[in-house]
Amino acid sequence: MNNAKLQEVYSDLTLYTTPDKFFLEPKTGDELMVIERASENIVCFKNNHRHLIPAANSRKDFCGLIGIVHLLACPYLVVAVQRELVGYIAGCAVWRLVKAELIPFRSALHLPPEKQADNEIYLAMVESVLSTPFLYFCYDYDLTHSLQRLHGISPDFWNQSIWDRADQRFVWNGNLLTPFKGLYIQKFCLPLIHGFISINFCVINGHSLNWSIVSRRSVQRAGTRLHRRGIDKDGNVANFVETEQIVEYQGDHASFVQIRGSIPLFWHQNPDLRYKPPPTLLEVDPQDHHSTCLRHMNDLMTMYGKVVCVNLVDQKGAEGNMEIAFQNAINNMSSPSIRYEYFDFHAECRKMRWDRLSILIDRLSHDQDEMGFFLLLRDGSLSSLQDGVFRTNCIDCLDRTNVVQSMLAHRNLESVLKKLQILQQNQTLDYQYSFELLFKNVWADNADIISTQYSGTGALKTDFTRTGKRTKMGLLQDGLNSLIRYYKNNLTDGYRQDSIDLFLGNGKPISPLHIDKGWRYVTYPSVLLIAVAMFVACAVTPSEYSTDSLLFLLFWGSMVYATLHTILKYGSEFVDKPRLTQS
Repeated sequence: MNNAKLQEVYSDLTLYTTPDKFFLEPKTGDELMVIERASENIVCFKNNHRHLIPAANSRKDFCGLIGIVHLLACPYLVVAVQRELVGYIAGCAVWRLVKAELIPFRSALHLPPEKQADNEIYLAMVESVLSTPFLYFCYDYDLTHSLQRLHGISPDFWNQSIWDRADQRFVWNGNLLTPFKGLYIQKFCLPLIHGFISINFCVINGHSLNWSIVSRRSVQRAGTRLHRRGIDKDGNVANFVETEQIVEYQGDHASFVQIRGSIPLFWHQNPDLRYKPPPTLLEVDPQDHHSTCLRHMNDLMTMYGKVVCVNLVDQKGAEGNMEIAFQNAINNMSSPSIRYEYFDFHAECRKMRWDRLSILIDRLSHDQDEMGFFLLLRDGSLSSLQDGVFRTNCIDCLDRTNVVQSMLAHRNLESVLKKLQILQQNQTLDYQYSFELLFKNVWADNADIISTQYSGTGALKTDFTRTGKRTKMGLLQDGLNSLIRYYKNNLTDGYRQDSIDLFLGNGKPISPLHIDKGWRYVTYPSVLLIAVAMFVACAVTPSEYSTDSLLFLLFWGSMVYATLHTILKYGSEFVDKPRLTQS
């Protein structure tokens, strides 16, 4: 790998704060960044700059400049103050962000009380995004690109800073770094990716190797489970994630990339207090569905080569309608570089027959063998390239998707290890018991983290990923996660969606932030609580039931039913909706 030519980002710095300026000084380097707190002007000095730093009000050590976010009161400088080592990829340290701080340019006291309160909410929003698991960074390796893309980059590209040449689809603080664009101070700017990274030292058949998983979430159409679905007019889909499996062995580097993303059509699944509102295609010209889907697929083919679309949604009901529309859109393209593979996950694997997933993997085996994987040998010679990608989706692109991706990754890993002569041709990973346990747990962790970022809870069906079989305890855990998802998707995800949009620059701070939801929002839940309390009281209080007590019980039971029915009828008025952008 050509990492020695990378322009590094400063890893340890000191922030000096005075009443009118911020001074950012790297502990190793000859530059000094100065930010005017009033004008927000940014300048950089080189060589012999120590005399420019006056006696400061405060001094703080930090480990990376994340950027500047503009809120109601003023801009805030965002810096990483705590990090945790994840491991090493290509000899470069990969870090997880543990804690970040927001430092105001000015006081918020000039704002009226209502705007001060809103500003505090926006601060909490930014902090919530920064604390959502997990954000990662590296000072001397580009985490936004796969090994294959890094290998194919021109020499001029290597002379740029990590931020300048990063794949902007995966830079989560790109909006926060905008004020530094074009100022030739990119060594201060630390790009972050959002997703999941696991780096593991393993021993297989007596051979030591590094095995890693890197999942990168896209900033395009990013958001929460029910508020971001389908595709936008630019061909970006919700919950798009690129997952790369990396093997490093004695200087050899192998990589296998998969992607997931929402069904690339215009559709929504707006929360309305129902347990599972049906996914619904938007009423637009069918040609709009097909042309935008084609744009999405063309982008994927440009980036990855041949695309095998693996669709895991149900064949019946609303999901079935989505499957038919997706298949029609793909068929209309008539492209030899796009293949559609449908597998009704729930129908095929009902009654916990998850062994039937082998049917799907067998169907995909020829495609996987054809697309291959990236392999760069220790002598610098290129052994093979990955020519194509699996694009896997279910409705959420979380639970079913991760199960299938882990199985494709397992099959690829066996091929890589045999190619590197770590496994013999007649061996399989199934008998490498300690590694198999690690593999299953890492992929289950990947499922949980990506799911938490999108839906608010860990993934479903991870008992199969962790153990290789479906269990009753796993079903109970799935039930609990489903209830938590229901609560969050209906009652808290509007706030989460606003937080993401604010952080990514898709929405601007507004005030007042509060929206009056109308009389039903307070009245009906209050009546429901009273009715439930009275029903319970009437049920448990009398030592023996009389006609009057039974009539009271019937009355309050009817009130519970009628009020709950009315709340569900006007369910969309009770859910927490985003305020900064439209879905």
